[in-house]
Amino acid sequence: MTAVPETSIEHLIDGYDALLFDAYGVLVHLRGALPGAPELVDLLNRIRKPYYLVSNDASKLPETAAARFARFGLQVTADRIITSGLLLQHYFSEQGLDGIRCAVLGPTDSARYVELAGGEVVPADGDFEALVVADETGFSFLETVDTVMTTLFHRIDSGRPVHLILPNPDIIYPRGEHSFGVAAGGIALLFEAALSRRYPNREDLTFTRLGKPQPLLYEQAIRRCGTRSVVMIGDQLETDIRGAKNCGIDAVLVNTGVSVTDLGQIDAPLRPTYWMKSVAPRGYVTQTSEFADIDHRQMPAEK
Repeated sequence: MTAVPETSIEHLIDGYDALLFDAYGVLVHLRGALPGAPELVDLLNRIRKPYYLVSNDASKLPETAAARFARFGLQVTADRIITSGLLLQHYFSEQGLDGIRCAVLGPTDSARYVELAGGEVVPADGDFEALVVADETGFSFLETVDTVMTTLFHRIDSGRPVHLILPNPDIIYPRGEHSFGVAAGGIALLFEAALSRRYPNREDLTFTRLGKPQPLLYEQAIRRCGTRSVVMIGDQLETDIRGAKNCGIDAVLVNTGVSVTDLGQIDAPLRPTYWMKSVAPRGYVTQTSEFADIDHRQMPAEK
């Protein structure tokens, strides 16, 4: 099997009409911008190169995400941010779920995504008809998971249907330059394992996964770009790379996030077109991260 060629951000800018970026592990992590990312965004804005952030994050509305990126030095406008939370509107409309009662795991913006899609947000111990696992933050983890699981079991035991919806299928994400955390997809796996243990013959009790690697996020981005001459730059083989290849566009694995592996041994569905060390543009001088000397255990867990 031939080696995956290395590339540079300059080659991608010259070779494609538009660029798509994952956010976490590519441009930012939980604590701030990755080295060279603010300089890259400044360059793209200056030369007016079309680009979009295509993110599985369902914890922040695009406006909230743009404001947070600005605090990290990335001047990315909200109209350039396409999130998996936005997919809830299409899904609710397609499934006829307008007005459905939803328990939502996630912060305030996650609940707002559900409301914008037409759902009614109810408490975790309420009579919910749908469970939306949007994010791993914004709630007391063990207490809420126990409550939701109990309510799920009671509903299923009484023969009532329930919709299980997962906007963000990511299992892990980069918290810092050298630390990682469990994402919404990991919580969904926990629920699926519990449901499988209690109802071993109910194959229908699994989450509908909306974000990458499903094609809808990529299709929305391609429509906004107005061209299929686009490339996806991501850090996760299972979501970013698989999804881009399934959608028929080129993909680049960047080694600043989750997936670090021997690409020579990767099968075709996960095999990127290129790989690169980081998105830092040529001439960027690597400096010690401003976060390097901070004890991450003492930092707030904002995401």
